[in-house]
Amino acid sequence: MSYAIGARVKLTRDVPVTADGRAAGLGAPGPLSLAGGLVGTVTGAGPASAGTTGTADALRASFEEQVRGARLDSFATALVDDLRQRVIAATGPGAEFAPGTGYRVRFDNGFILDGLDESALTPA
Repeated sequence: MSYAIGARVKLTRDVPVTADGRAAGLGAPGPLSLAGGLVGTVTGAGPASAGTTGTADALRASFEEQVRGARLDSFATALVDDLRQRVIAATGPGAEFAPGTGYRVRFDNGFILDGLDESALTPA
């Protein structure tokens, strides 16, 4: 479903945020996430970066969340790094994830998030 500028939307899931204020895409998500259910207004829309749809974002964010902060020996560290590269390759440009529309949303709490895909939003 496409959203027009000015449409009221609600997050369908928790969305990790990168350091540059975008929904987590190819970069590693930062320590901040916006909670599902948060309501806001669409203030802009444009093509999303190649390979950064909600499914790919969720997969990469989930992987990073599960391994972040783990104390691993050198073998396990190499194994996790190999897995990370495989996750990125499987969800990056040229994979089955096609680029879509990225939305900029101003939430009621004042936070503005750019790059949200349609799978993260529902009409409010």
